[in-house]
Amino acid sequence: MRVLNHLFENNRTWAQGILQKDPDFFKVLSDQQKPEYLWIGCSDSRVPANQIIGLQPGEVFVHRNIANMVIHTDMNCLSVIQYAVDFLKVKHIIVCGHYGCGGVEGAMDSRPQGLVDNWLRHIRDIYQKYESTLDRITDRKCRSTKLCELNVIEQVSNVCHTTIVQEAWRRGQELAVHGWIYGLENGLIRDLHVCVREATELSEIYRIAVDEELQQSS
Repeated sequence: MRVLNHLFENNRTWAQGILQKDPDFFKVLSDQQKPEYLWIGCSDSRVPANQIIGLQPGEVFVHRNIANMVIHTDMNCLSVIQYAVDFLKVKHIIVCGHYGCGGVEGAMDSRPQGLVDNWLRHIRDIYQKYESTLDRITDRKCRSTKLCELNVIEQVSNVCHTTIVQEAWRRGQELAVHGWIYGLENGLIRDLHVCVREATELSEIYRIAVDEELQQSS
């Protein structure tokens, strides 16, 4: 007996609806993949990449993990970035975090949480980097909000420092890296004003973005 029948029914309804609007949709989709965007986001089920930016299947290449992290030893993430940049030739890499992120909340909690603590260690390192500012924020929700924003900025920097992106810029490939954050409470994306289009911009844009975030906390 097949389980989850309702999901198969949902799938048929969705596919039929697509075909009614565009009979050639799946034929065209199966013939090629030419997205302009790589989305690096959180695994949170409330943050579906395509839907919140209004793009169709085939228009955005997606990598998701807990708290939208880009870690230089994570071969999964690095492989996705390389495929997107070197083979798909995406023009934009979007790192999008979200407010109320469970990974960020977990990193702020000192209680042991098992295997995931090894992953959250990277966010705790970010907290430690900005500890003096974050500890001055007495409201926990506001502190979490600020850490979510700083985490995105740090991950944009990590993307830009990968050999993949550095090499793309060195050979003159058109590529911009963006830092955004999504609000679960209103469905809106906020631009964190950290958009890097070449290696020489990185230090200054990173410094300005961090300074703005820290000033908003003071």
